[in-house]
This record gives sequence, structure tokens and C-alpha cells, in this order.
Amino acid sequence: MAIRQIRKLGDSILGKKSREITEMNGRISTLIDDMLETMYEAQGVGLAAPQVGILKRVVVIDVSEEADQPIVLINPVIVETAGEQTGNEGCLSVPGKTGVVTRPNYVKVRAKDRRMQEIELEGTELLARAICHELDHLEGILYVEKVEGDLHDAGKDWEE
Repeated sequence: MAIRQIRKLGDSILGKKSREITEMNGRISTLIDDMLETMYEAQGVGLAAPQVGILKRVVVIDVSEEADQPIVLINPVIVETAGEQTGNEGCLSVPGKTGVVTRPNYVKVRAKDRRMQEIELEGTELLARAICHELDHLEGILYVEKVEGDLHDAGKDWEE
């Protein structure tokens, strides 16, 4: 496993759509392992392959408090949403900044797992937000395009 360089806002690859993964192979398996290691090292809750320069439809997420329950989604598609949540959001590709974004409060997604088996995953609150955020990356969309108002310095007090 290796830490990969996280692409930053302004890198053209972040604005491109990712391609589907048709089979699991050593390169994809290594990519997933590297993405997990990179996400944990950067203290993020999610990471999409375009953020490490690979235009493939894979994301990793871990919203657990101990950061030991990784979720791997290959070719994910949101099939249902409900409710609404508005809150601060950040991104490893936009370091040091946050902004207010409205997302669904409930999401159901279909995807494949590491073994390329079909799975369905439901999430609420932070997990729902992370799923939507990471799947946007696969479409070449960054959260800064959805921010309501201005970006703010992370960790600073500010008023909505």
C-alpha cells in the first residue's frame, strides 16, 4: 500500500467523469488499498478515485469513530433519496476550506463491493452526505459548485 497524492482544486482531472470498472484486477485492488491508506492518512471520511488522479468509478468511505469500518463502492449509483440536511462540508481536494451544502438526509445506493458482488447500502446523516459528496466526484463535480454562500476557512467561527 502507498499514500497517493491528492489532487487539489484547479486540477483538470477533478472536473472529468469517471469510467466504470468492468473487472476486479490487481491494479484496482491496489488502488482501493492505496485510497484507504491515503484517506486515513489525510484524516478524511471519504475519497474518490479522481482525487488521486484515476478516472475510475470507485470510492472509499469511513465515517466510523474509530476509522476502522471502511466502505468500498465500485460503480455506485444512487437509487433513492429522502429528506434534507444542510451543513458544513469540506473536501480533501479543497484543503482548509468549508462551505454550507444541502444534501439528502437519507440515501440508498447500489454498487459492487471489492469482490465485484452487487450490494445495496443505505445511509443517513453523515454517511448520506459522504456518499453524495464522493459520488459527485465521479461525475466531475466538486462540493464548491454546490456551496450556499462563500467558502470559509476550516476551523474558524463564522455566521451563516
